[in-house]
This record gives sequence, structure tokens and C-alpha cells, in this order.
Amino acid sequence: MYYIGIDLGGTNISAGIVDENGNILVKKETPTMNGRTAEDILDDMAELAKALIKELQIEVSDIESIGIGMPGTMDKQKGISIYANNLNFRNVNVIDEMRKRIDLPCYIENDANCAAIGENVCGIAYGSKNLIYITIGTGVGAGIIINGKVFDGSFGGGGEAGHMVIVAEGEECTCGRKGCWEAYASASALRREGRIAAAKYPNSKIYDLVDGNIKLIDAKTVFDAYDLGDEIALKIIDKYIKYLAIGLVNLVNIFQPEAIIIGGGVCAQGDKVIEPLIKILNERVYGGELKTKICVATLGNDAGVVGAAMLGRINREEI
Repeated sequence: MYYIGIDLGGTNISAGIVDENGNILVKKETPTMNGRTAEDILDDMAELAKALIKELQIEVSDIESIGIGMPGTMDKQKGISIYANNLNFRNVNVIDEMRKRIDLPCYIENDANCAAIGENVCGIAYGSKNLIYITIGTGVGAGIIINGKVFDGSFGGGGEAGHMVIVAEGEECTCGRKGCWEAYASASALRREGRIAAAKYPNSKIYDLVDGNIKLIDAKTVFDAYDLGDEIALKIIDKYIKYLAIGLVNLVNIFQPEAIIIGGGVCAQGDKVIEPLIKILNERVYGGELKTKICVATLGNDAGVVGAAMLGRINREEI
């Protein structure tokens, strides 16, 4: 039995065909090209799904369902994306629109929730009852599982930890407010700080790594400069990790989960990020003792695809 999982992000659309055990058999991705219409993005999602079916040399009828993980607030029962601030999806019935393009049962879920499901079903948090998955990319998302169930809140938007304010009247966030955790702890925030620093300090390694083309600087550029011992990059990363830790301390104090799993592009940095985070959390969590495990997602950037694919299996098991 096969399932298709689609992870719709602000930067890329990733899709894969996954077996019953969560193994990705084939996978493809394409740039989201943020700013386009929902219809254009849905077209790309459907085309990716069809291309995967063709590559695996199976039929549409061999697919049990399609699961879609995407950012923002949604009505999962009706299949409607109500609001996603990093995408042009406003009250879009994603399930109906996908079924017009490829006639298969379809499910939607918040992208970070999908990643949490993936790690919980067949990743580092296998079998955990209480966990939080933090995905760090264009924005900061959180998937929260309490007593084995995804936490949605009462109105479908629960768990938007990226939009808790950590700095009053701070940096502008894409949601329109100021001081959100996402505005300080996302890869986009790290890219912003790297570009500002390169413009101010043209003798820095950050500047050198892009040959002075500041528009090419991304989060990885800052980490690469950090690895080279660049003092400017060291300061940026140190500040970045402190902001990341503020949000994690809040989550530990509120939920006390068994594990917090860090995913997204930043997770590729491994212990470079995790070790100083654990040190800060041990100093700052309520009670002064960190019991929650802080770890990197074992499924890496595939967690969202696997979790989205598993939506169909989970739905079948609950019926």
C-alpha cells in the first residue's frame, strides 16, 4: 500500500511516495516561488504527485491517499486552508482543489504537525506520548503532540509557537506583528542578520563567501563563515541561538514534553546548535533542571513528507 506525502513550504514543495512503514520510495521537489497564486501552487503539487507515480511505475489506483502538510491555520475536516501568512492561501479548499487535479482521498495538516507525526511514527520520537517538533525554515513552526494526539486548539490554529512574542515591539514578522519568535529564530532571520552584517563589515568572511554579492547570503552562509572562525558570524550565531533558546524555554516550561525535536535546514548544523541550546535551557528552565530531551530530527527534511503521507494511514486506523 502506497501513500503520497506533500510538504508545502515557503521555499520548496517536496513530495514523496511512502510505504506502509514510512519509507520514502521516490521523492521529488520543486521551488514554491512564493508570491504565486494558490491555483498555480496546487497545479505544481498535483504534477509532482503524477510524476512520482510515473517514476515508481505504478497506477493512481495503487495509491491509498495523498496527505498535504502546509503552514498556517486550517479547517482539517473541510480541507480548507484558512490563512497561511507565508503563502497566498486564504480560505482555499485544498482537498477539493487537489481532487480536481488527481482523484484520490486527500488530507491536510499543519506542516509542523506532519513533521511531528513523522518523527513520532517512525523517527527519533517513536512511541512518545508528549513531544514538540520545531521546524526552522522560512518561518518557525511547531507541531505539538499531547497524549499521543496532535494539539490543534479549539479553532484549528493551536500550536503556532513561531508567533509568540519574545521581544516586545521587536522586529517585524511576516504575520504583521512585531517581536515574534519567528522573526528572530527562523532561517530567514539568520539570513537577514547575515546580510546586514556583510553590508556593515565587508572584511568579514560572510562577505567573502559570496564575493560581495550580499543577495546570495542565506542562513548556511552565516554558518559557513562561523566554521571559518569569522568573529562577526560567531556573534550572529551566538545571538541567534540565544533567541532560539528563549522560545524553547517557554515551550519546556509550559508543556514539559518528553522531547523537543529540531528540524528544518538548521538541523543540519547538529551539535553546533544543539549543545549550546541545551546549556542555555539547563540554566533557564523553570526548576533549573532540563528533563526534556533536545534532539535533531532523524528524518531530517523528510519528516514533513513522511508525516503527511501517514495522515491517510492514521485516518484509516482511527475509523
